[in-house]
Amino acid sequence: MAAFDIEISEVGPRDGLQSIQTIMPLEAKKAWIKAEFEAGVPEIEVGSFVPAKLLPQMADTAALVDYARTLEGLTIAALVPNFRGAQNAIDAGAHKISIPLSVSETHSLKNVNRTHDQMIEEVTKIAAYIQSLPKEKQPFFEGSLSTAFGCTIEGPIATQKVTEIAERLMKAGVNEVGLSDTTGYATPNHLVTLIKAVKSAVGEENLTGLHLHNTRGVGLANVVVALENGITTFDASLGGLGGCPFAPGASGNIVTEDLVYMLDSMGLKTGIDLEKLCAVRDIVQKALPQEELYGFLPHAGLPKGYPKGYQTTSS
Repeated sequence: MAAFDIEISEVGPRDGLQSIQTIMPLEAKKAWIKAEFEAGVPEIEVGSFVPAKLLPQMADTAALVDYARTLEGLTIAALVPNFRGAQNAIDAGAHKISIPLSVSETHSLKNVNRTHDQMIEEVTKIAAYIQSLPKEKQPFFEGSLSTAFGCTIEGPIATQKVTEIAERLMKAGVNEVGLSDTTGYATPNHLVTLIKAVKSAVGEENLTGLHLHNTRGVGLANVVVALENGITTFDASLGGLGGCPFAPGASGNIVTEDLVYMLDSMGLKTGIDLEKLCAVRDIVQKALPQEELYGFLPHAGLPKGYPKGYQTTSS
């Protein structure tokens, strides 16, 4: 896959589907993943390796990883809650695994039933296991700083707590950390403060990715600010599906289609064909007819003359 200015990671098949009651058929998930890949999306989080009894929507994640490996050039990402989940993801063939460590310990106990110390132990075991594998089988390992901007249970999260957990994750052996606005609390000013603080704590090169929600309508504004502060990878969900089932009211990932359009209009290359991307909504809507899909671009359509000549220029 060619290098682009900004990398989009589609998280709908994981974050989007874990938040709804309906179980999307495996074949529909495969069609979704293939269509997004063909639209140029370079990375897709296909699911999470959690017990099916907890999230039956994710029961077929291993099968999805196996299928996605037939799509040459696609980076296959998966979320893992613990060492066992990481083993299963690696055995399945995921290229990238992310473990969520909630900065809010209350949320951590609700989400993965573990304290901060217990999660760091899991991360350390996973990192050691990865290092024991042949280089070609070692996935990229990200430590996700969940609820970094605030928690629906605990409320505001201190910046010092975020940087402390970030440092512990790097010491435990992750390749990099990512900031996650699990609950939709992030605002532009707060985002700048947190990005600068975490980069100062762990190094510029160890924070490149951001997971945002649009719960309160400032998702894309946060993206612009993040771009100005060196973030180059963004998670997004087709149709804005998503949210954490263990964080009440935290609905609404940023919409992949709207994000790509905004980046395109700013002259930033993503490698994604917007028309093909918008067409993927038909696959998802057909499989989930009762779910509402969000997004301004899909409803308004592309501007006349897109992609060239539609922006207003001074004479």
